Amino acid sequence: MFDKLENAENRYEEINHKLADPQVISDQDEYRKLMKEFSELSDIVAKFREYKKVKSDIAEARELLDGTLEKDFRELVQAEFDESREKLDSIENELKILIAPKDPNDNKSVIVEIRGGAGGEEAALFASDLFRMYSRYAERHRWKTEIVDMNDTEIGGIKEVVFTIEAKGAYSRLKYEIGVHRVQRVPSTESSGRIHTSTVTVAVLPEVEEVDVDINPNDLQIDTYRASGAGGQHINKTDSAIRITHIPTGIVVTCQDQRSQHKNKDRAMSVLRSKLFEMAQEQQNSEIAQARKSQVGTGDRSERIRTYNFPQGRVSDHRIGLTLYKIEQIMDGDLDEVIDALITAAQSEKLGSASYDED
Repeated sequence: MFDKLENAENRYEEINHKLADPQVISDQDEYRKLMKEFSELSDIVAKFREYKKVKSDIAEARELLDGTLEKDFRELVQAEFDESREKLDSIENELKILIAPKDPNDNKSVIVEIRGGAGGEEAALFASDLFRMYSRYAERHRWKTEIVDMNDTEIGGIKEVVFTIEAKGAYSRLKYEIGVHRVQRVPSTESSGRIHTSTVTVAVLPEVEEVDVDINPNDLQIDTYRASGAGGQHINKTDSAIRITHIPTGIVVTCQDQRSQHKNKDRAMSVLRSKLFEMAQEQQNSEIAQARKSQVGTGDRSERIRTYNFPQGRVSDHRIGLTLYKIEQIMDGDLDEVIDALITAAQSEKLGSASYDED
C-alpha cells in the first residue's frame, strides 16, 4: 500500500510542476487531462501527508517516553502518544479506501428510470411518490433535474418516468437506489382498510458523453410523433416528440418533454448512449459481478432492496439490515442517512476484501 502512496505523491508533485509549464498551459487538452489527474490525487496525497505527520509525532513521543520524564509530563506525553496511535489507525483505514479501485462513473450525472411493477394503480401511485422523493433529494443538494419522458395515469400515478439529475457525483450516491422498491400501505381506493403490497423498479444509469460510446447513425431508426400529456401549448400541435430505435440491440428511447424536436432528439440520444454504455459494461463485468456480491447488493434490478411500510412509519433497507422510523422525512427527500449507511457498508466490504502489502 505504501509503495502506491509514495508513487501517488511523486506523481502529484510531477503534475504540479508540469502545470506551471507555459507549453502545457497552452495545450488545453493536455492541461485539462493533467488537472483531472491532479484533482483525483489531491485527497490521497493530503491524507498520506497527514499520515506521515502523525507517524512522526508518534516517533517523537516514543523517544520522549523512553527517556526520563517527570510524572505529570510523562502522563501528558503518554496521552498524546495514545491519541496519535488511534488517529494513525483511522487515517490508515481512510487511505485504504482512498486507494481502493473506484467506480469510474462515480463523478457522472445520472439518468433515472422509475417504473410501476406489481400492484397496478397503487404501484403507479408509489412510482409517482418515488419520483417526488428523488426530485426533493436533488433539490436538497441543489442538483438540476429534467424530465425526459413520462407516462402518467388519470388519478395521478406514473406508469414510468425517465429523468436526468445533473450534478458531479450524483451517480456515486444514487447508484445504491437500483433495484425493486416495495411499498406496504392502505391505498386511498381501499374501503376495507386492507394493506396492499406493491413494487416499483428503479434504474440509475451514468450519463455518458458522445466520446464514451460510438453509435453508427445507420443503426438508428428515428421517428417523430405528436407529444401527449402535460407540457404546454405545443402539445398535440407539432410532431416534436422523438422515438429512437437502436436496430442492433432493439433498444427504444423516447423523449417528448422538450419544446423542440431538436432538443428532444439530443436528450433521447443522451439516454440511448447511457443505455448502450451500461449494456457494454454489463457484458464486460458479468463474470466479476457474479463472483463478487458485496454487502450492499449486486445492483440487479430483480432484487428487492427496500421496503416502505406506511402503517408502521418505517423504511427498511434489506441489504444492510437498516430500519428507520422516519418514513415521512425520507419520502420528502431526506435520503442521506440511508445512502451514507450504504456507502459505509460498501467501503467496509472493500476494506474487508482488500489485501495490502505493508512495509
